[in-house]
Amino acid sequence: MSATRKDATRQRAIENLDIIKRFTLEISSINCHLEEVRQLWGKTLGITGPQWMILMAVSDLDKDGGVPVNVVSKLLHVDPSFVTTQSKILEQKELLLRAPSPFDARVVRLSLTDKTRKHLASLAEQYKTFRKCVFDEFSERELAEFTGKLATLNAKLEKACMSVALTYNL
Repeated sequence: MSATRKDATRQRAIENLDIIKRFTLEISSINCHLEEVRQLWGKTLGITGPQWMILMAVSDLDKDGGVPVNVVSKLLHVDPSFVTTQSKILEQKELLLRAPSPFDARVVRLSLTDKTRKHLASLAEQYKTFRKCVFDEFSERELAEFTGKLATLNAKLEKACMSVALTYNL
């Protein structure tokens, strides 16, 4: 059997899968690609993909004065202790600043260092090209609608996970 014929047979098998299975496989594949991109961008600073995501969250959320750890953790859907641990590493690498909130010393606020801001600025054109390559065929409205549906799906999956954990006492 030729390689082309094998590919066609595999494609038909995939198309015949249950739509929910196909959807979850596509989401899983998208996650793998996004993780690879995070790792690659992170390597430009000598950090991990999750550390890169923390820097991106701080970059997006900081409007002067820093961003509380819990706000970053909510955006990234991770435990605040993870952000705390990783932000300490990023601080040691001089990529992130950690400072107590002027209103509540128990709250740690995160902000980018000048070094990180300059590095991100140097990547701006590459990032713009990446975004265009990936999202160019979607309108802003379509992306907003799709993102909303994914957020709904994410919330339902979170509840379903809790239900399974309770059912099996895990």
